[in-house]
Parts: sequence; C-alpha cells; structure tokens
Amino acid sequence: DGFDVKTNVILIAATNRPDILDPALLRPGRFDRQIAVDAPDMIGRHRILEVHAQGKPVTADVDLLAVARRTPGFTGADLANVLNEAALLTARSDKKVIDNAALDEAIDRVIAGPQKRTRIMSAKERKITAYHEGGHALVAAALNHTDPVTKVTILPRGRALGYTMVMPIDDKYSTTRNEILDQLAYALGGRVAEEIVFHEPTTGASNDIEKATGMARKMVTEFGMSERVGAIKLGQSTGEVFLGRDMGHQRDYSEEVARIVDEEVRSLIDAAHDEAYAALNANRDLLDHLVLELLEKETLNVHELAELFKPVVKQPARPTWLSSQTRQLSDRPPVLTPAEIAARQNGAGGQNGHLPPPVPADKVIEEQIDEAASVGAHPLAEEHPPEQVIEVPDDQPVNPGEKG
Repeated sequence: DGFDVKTNVILIAATNRPDILDPALLRPGRFDRQIAVDAPDMIGRHRILEVHAQGKPVTADVDLLAVARRTPGFTGADLANVLNEAALLTARSDKKVIDNAALDEAIDRVIAGPQKRTRIMSAKERKITAYHEGGHALVAAALNHTDPVTKVTILPRGRALGYTMVMPIDDKYSTTRNEILDQLAYALGGRVAEEIVFHEPTTGASNDIEKATGMARKMVTEFGMSERVGAIKLGQSTGEVFLGRDMGHQRDYSEEVARIVDEEVRSLIDAAHDEAYAALNANRDLLDHLVLELLEKETLNVHELAELFKPVVKQPARPTWLSSQTRQLSDRPPVLTPAEIAARQNGAGGQNGHLPPPVPADKVIEEQIDEAASVGAHPLAEEHPPEQVIEVPDDQPVNPGEKG
C-alpha cells in the first residue's frame, strides 16, 4: 500500500476502540498484527516508577518496589501521577525531598481522590463511619481467602466518608470461587456492622451493595459458579465501548431462567450477609477496639492493623463446592513438579512447602542433654574429676595429656 517491502519502515498505530475500525485496515499486509497492552505487572510498575523517579529528589528509605506492590492495576500514567502528586505535596509542605508519607498520600489521592478537609462530620457520623470501615476491615481479616488489609481511614475522600484498602501481596490474574465469596462478605461488612451496632443501616453502603450485587450476578451468569444455573454463559455481549469494557449485555434466556438467576444472586448475597454477621459477632470486642483506634488516629496503616488483628477469630472453612452434589470429591492431590520433588528430597520443603517435622532424638541422649543443662557440665564429668589444676602461659599451647 505505497511502501516498498525492502525498506525498513514499520507503521504502528494505537486505539482503545478496535471494534469500530474499518475491516479494510486489518487485512493482511496492513495492520495485520494486533497487540493488546495490559496494565503492567509488579516488575513493570517498578521499572516505570524508576523512570519517573529520575530527576526527583527521593529519601533513601523510599522503596519503589514496595510502592509497586501497593499499586496493582495502576497504568503507567497512574504511576507517573503518583510521583507527580508526591512532588507537589512535598513542595506544598516546604520540604525538599519526597518521603514515604508523601508517596502514601499520593497513592490515596490517585485511588480515592483528595481529602475533603472542608467536610466536617458530626461525632455521631464519625462513629458510624468508624464502625462501617471497621466492619469491612474486620470481616476481611476474619475470612480465609481475602487479601491483607493495608489501610483503614475515616477521613473523607471524594464521595466516600472513609475507605478500607485491601491489597494482594502479588499480582493476580484469576480468582477462585472462595475468594469471590469472601469479597462479597467483605463488601457487606460495613452494612452489617451498622446493623449490629446501631440496629439501622445507612445510605453509606449503597456502593458496596452495588458492587456485591454485580459480582454475585457475574458468578451466576458468567463464571458458572451456581449449581442451579450450571456452567453456562447467559446473555450476549452487545459490544465493547472501550477495549476491555463491556457496553452491555442482551438477555437471551427465558423469564423462568431470569427468575432462577435472581434467586441465585439473592442466595449468594444472603449467604455473604450471614458470613459477615457471624464474623463480626465473633469479634465484637475487637471491632469496638478498632473503632476506638480509628476515632483517635483517623488512619491505621498495615503494621498497626496487623497488630490489632492478632487475636481475630477466623471463620470456619467452607465445604468443598463441586457445582453438583452428585459428583464425588477426589482425594488425589496435584502432581508434584520436579522442583518440588527435589525440594522434598533435600529436606528444603516438606508438606505444603513447610519444613519437614524434626526427627525425634534418642530418649537416652535427651536425658543426658537435660542433665548436662541442669548441672552445667558433661553428664560423665563426675566420673572423671580433675586431678590437678595448672596455669598455662598465654604463649604456650595447651596439652591435655601433660601433668604439672
């Protein structure tokens, strides 16, 4: 199309609307190769942060890899915005170097917007917000498949009166059914805390309910995680308004199936509601303590939360789900890779990656060791008492067989 095949010319174009491109552009010999560019992984985010950190004064204790871990799903533009926001905050504070506090605030601004310092809440609203956010955090800590809670705050940001941040340790590309069920219970944790403590919910949980309902509906209609509906996809996609974002779905099933879908969604939400209720009731004292800390400090970081959640009562594990009660549970474990087999043989990793249990020592030897520890000497020392004590000069070697 006007280019000589022997010249080193490569034509590259970018779009986030591949659905509206003229098919003639995508014919062989033209734009015949399409590459979807996803959000960077943790290593990619770290390298992007290193590029944008060049030329900016940063304190020595700032760990850009830790910042990359705390920003899953961020694009390159988001990461550049984080460092630019941190630089602006540093300048406004009359500081010369970007520190961890500025980066922490910058991440919060990118995620949830700036603080609403002009929004003054009453004492009652602050307490309700503290219980709401504490409910989210405590339910997440009490469940078995949630990511760690890294931050809880009752400072208003954007349209939210507070927020709870739950971040995965590593990048995740798929989600299990148990993890989604935990997300549903976590989303309803704030609403349930309001019901338990104040016996009356507020409008603050509207966004949580919207997210939980949407996720539960996806479990039924897209992920095949409902026994009554089965592993089928319901609804035809009507196109993508942007790459990776659905414009909508067209219903292609009967009213009876729609009724079953609604019942399954309601069942999932009710079960998550009950799980959150049980988790908060079992940890009510811890919830009250968490609220007092929030009212005093307004923001709790990951280290403070880890210390607070040490006595948390974990919820029991859910029964295994096989999408049908007629299928039998297999007790055969996954196959071991050669690396796992070698680790077991070398004793580097036992069951489930843990060290193997220590081999019990001989009982007689254990008794001798205990006796030696109690008297401060070898067990046979009393049978061979010293005959003579001599002094050896510093520049001469010690000969045990020599007698004075």
